Amino acid sequence: MEPENQTGVAEFLLLGLSEDPEWQPLLFGLFLTMYLVTVLGNLLIILAISSDPHLHTPMYFFLSHLAFTDICFSTTTIPKMLANIQRQTKSISYTGCLTQVGFVLFFAGLENFLLAAMACDRYVAICHPLRYTVIMNPHLCGLLVLLSLSISMADALLHSLMVLRLSFCTDLEIPHFFCELAQVIKLACSDTLINNILVYLVTSILGGVPLLGIIFSYIQIFSSTLKMSSAGGKYKAFSTCGAHLSVVSLFYGTAFGVYISSAVSHSSKDTASASVMYAVVPPMLNPFIYSLRNKDMKGALKKLI
Repeated sequence: MEPENQTGVAEFLLLGLSEDPEWQPLLFGLFLTMYLVTVLGNLLIILAISSDPHLHTPMYFFLSHLAFTDICFSTTTIPKMLANIQRQTKSISYTGCLTQVGFVLFFAGLENFLLAAMACDRYVAICHPLRYTVIMNPHLCGLLVLLSLSISMADALLHSLMVLRLSFCTDLEIPHFFCELAQVIKLACSDTLINNILVYLVTSILGGVPLLGIIFSYIQIFSSTLKMSSAGGKYKAFSTCGAHLSVVSLFYGTAFGVYISSAVSHSSKDTASASVMYAVVPPMLNPFIYSLRNKDMKGALKKLI
């Protein structure tokens, strides 16, 4: 007898990072602190950029959108985890889980495209400085953000609709602290071949193309920088790109780390722990990276505070 399909009334169980009751207060305090730091740090970045006319440039335009995306990305996963720990429950409704899957995909994709747009901006600024204001005009910047939003939304809707066609039976435990697409697909008792093909195909295209664009931009940037005769010009170019390159390395490095961890490790708990590195840590660290060595940002933050 086939297991009964309970898709219409299913509640998934988020097992979290640890089922040990003694760890729950520590995890609650740790993730609450990380979430508050993420929201406050990125909110300060947005307010500093909006309040300082000197920062109304393409680079900071993209940075403010990245900061907002980081807030939303963290808000998609952490509050539900904290609520479950507080209420001593593991449940998340089918609708809530599907919504979380969609928003995680949307904001992760949006961050991916915004990082590529920022690399493009730095490429034009350093390799074509005389044409920078003409090329990176407000219309193009707005178009790049709109395109990023549209593609990310289409990606999230595609995978969410594909999950809707799946049937879920009795095994509804997700060994994670949020509803991740791959983990949800694994729980289905119907055929998931098309879902898995789409995940690998779409991820390869939407992840690979922006990454190749970033790599190309930085190859051109480093090539142009090395040709500069002025030491001051070289330092300014490297310092301008250093923060963005650090954020790119953190974002893609942690994402690849999670992928390798899931491929090598047979423990779902190890994969869940590794996922913290890309779902929680980058949004928290990005404000510090961008403001650490940026004099303009430091000045704007001092005026704001």
